[in-house]
Amino acid sequence: MRIMANLQKNWYSILGAAQTDDLQELKRKYQRLVLELHPDKQKSDLSEEEAELHLQRFIDVDQAWKVLSNEESRKAFDLQLRAQELKQSWPVDACIKLEDMDWDSENECYSYSCRCGGEFHLEKDEAEEEEDSVVCCDTCSLSIEVKSCR
Repeated sequence: MRIMANLQKNWYSILGAAQTDDLQELKRKYQRLVLELHPDKQKSDLSEEEAELHLQRFIDVDQAWKVLSNEESRKAFDLQLRAQELKQSWPVDACIKLEDMDWDSENECYSYSCRCGGEFHLEKDEAEEEEDSVVCCDTCSLSIEVKSCR
């Protein structure tokens, strides 16, 4: 399941939640925001611009809940968050070329085996970017830098 090509939105911060919150806590925060932001609950004196902002926030809250309430999609999102954190501040364990990775046509991503037996996954969109990417293993703390072909 493809959640996001890049981390433009942090679903946890949209819900005002922490990554460590359990499902019940996420649900409680989601329900509070939905009641607050629902278009039917908005004041009639809101400007068109404010109403549009509230609607977009309502849509984002709904999407955040859809991603974080599903165990599989939440795990995938958590891995993407971790990869983004590694990309920003952690050292890499190896540098490889994109052409050394295997193409997985079913999931439309590149993969590379980790020495722990896990996998490094790089989405097609990320691979097409001109800059190099740091990718973390799906089972251990190792990370690799994937050099773009450009």
